[in-house]
Amino acid sequence: MSPRLSFQYVVLRCVPRVDREEFVNVGVLLYSQAADFLCAASHLSVDRLTALAPDLDLDAVRGSLQAIESICRGDRTSGVAGRGSLGQRFGWLAAPKSTVVQPGPIHGGITDDPAQQLQRLMCALVS
Repeated sequence: MSPRLSFQYVVLRCVPRVDREEFVNVGVLLYSQAADFLCAASHLSVDRLTALAPDLDLDAVRGSLQAIESICRGDRTSGVAGRGSLGQRFGWLAAPKSTVVQPGPIHGGITDDPAQQLQRLMCALVS
């Protein structure tokens, strides 16, 4: 039997117009200190996003999501944000922001496989 591991996650939201506070879930960021795991996954529903905001710069949204994934991996191209510990990177990524791509509230749970849990959350909350 696999050990049960605690994790925290946030749903990543695309908020095309922050003044209207409407959003579409576009990804999930999952962190498990016990598993030494930090990863983000994303999926853009172009139809839903363009229905909400026809003039939305989808390339900019994709770029923001790629930057989040880069920070999770600790890529050199992610700058200072990608150089901290996994917990520091999660804290930075999960902090509230007033940008087009925003993290939702932090939630927690227990899993035996953080990577599979990330995919389950993606299926349930994004896809």
